[in-house]
Amino acid sequence: MNPIANAAIPIIPPVATPNLLVGLPHMAAPGALPSVTPAVVMPQAVTHMPESIGQPNNTIYINNLNEKTKRDELKKSLYAVFVQFGQILDIITSRTLKMRGQAFVVFDDINSASTALRAMQSFPLYEKPMRIHFAKVDSDVIAKRKGTFVQRPKAASRAAAAVAAAAVAAAAEAAASAAAINSAGPQGGTSARAIRRRQQRAAAAAALAAAAAAASASANNDTIGETNSNGVDQNNSYRPPPPPPTVNPATIPDQPPNKILFLTNLPDDSDEAMLSMLFGQFTGYREVRMVPGRHDIAFVEFGNEVEASAAKLGLQGFNIRPGQAIRITFAKK
Repeated sequence: MNPIANAAIPIIPPVATPNLLVGLPHMAAPGALPSVTPAVVMPQAVTHMPESIGQPNNTIYINNLNEKTKRDELKKSLYAVFVQFGQILDIITSRTLKMRGQAFVVFDDINSASTALRAMQSFPLYEKPMRIHFAKVDSDVIAKRKGTFVQRPKAASRAAAAVAAAAVAAAAEAAASAAAINSAGPQGGTSARAIRRRQQRAAAAAALAAAAAAASASANNDTIGETNSNGVDQNNSYRPPPPPPTVNPATIPDQPPNKILFLTNLPDDSDEAMLSMLFGQFTGYREVRMVPGRHDIAFVEFGNEVEASAAKLGLQGFNIRPGQAIRITFAKK
C-alpha cells in the first residue's frame, strides 16, 4: 500500500498575477495620432439682458450711450464696433436733447443685426454698458428696399400747414363775426368801435394769411432733412464708407512678420480711441501708440506675430474715410 498515493493532496490556490498595465496611459499604435478631447468653450454669459429685445429687425436701437461723447466720434466708434458683424447701411443719431445717448445701427440683413445685438449686449462703450434692442419699425433705407416707405412731411411744411390752418380759422372767425354784425343791423353793430374792431380783425387775418403763404413758399424751397421712421433727422445720419477696395499686397513694401504693425495714410483726425476700437476686435490686441505731432501714422502692438498678421489681413485697405484706405505693414525690427 502506497501511503503517498492515499495522502490528501493540498489544493494550492492560484496566485493572482498583478496587471502591470493598470494605471499606465493608453499607448497609441505606432504612427497613429494621439486622441485629444476637444475643449468646449462656453459662450460668455450676457449680463443685464433686457427683458424684451423686440422682434428681429435689420435695425438695432442702442441707448445708455455716453451723452458727453461728440456725435461724430460716437458714429465712428459705433461703426468700428459693429462692422465686424456685417455690412452697415446707416448709423443714425440726433442732436436733439431728447435723443442724446441713443443711436440706431442699420444692418444689411437681420442675421447680422441679431448677432450684433447678442454679442455686444452690455458691452462697455465709453465706460457705459450699451443696452440694445431691435428697432420697433424699419428704417427708411430698409422700407425703401421693401417698397413700404411712406414719405413724411418735412418739418417746415408741417409748420407752414399749422400757420395756414390758423389763418383759415382766423379768417373764418372774422367772416362769422362780420356776418353776425351785419345781421344785427342797427342794434349797435354800426358803431365806430364795432367797425374799427372788424377792421382790426380783418387786418390780422390778412396778415396771418400772408405769413402762412410766405412760410409755405419758404418750406418748398428749403432743403430740410427728412425724419426717418424713428423720428430722427436723416441729415444727421452717418453713412458708412464704401467697402474697402482690393489691395494688391505686392504694391505695399513690407517687412518680415512682427507683432507690431505700422499704419500709414490715416486721416488727420485719427486718435488712439478710434484706432483702439478698430483693432481691439482682433485677438491678442495690446495697445495703440500714436506718434507725437503726427496723426497720419501709428503703431499697433499684438501679443505675437500670428495675431498681428490676422489683424493686418483683416483691415488692410479699410476705409476710415471715403477714398482713404489704411496701409498696414509690419514694423521694422
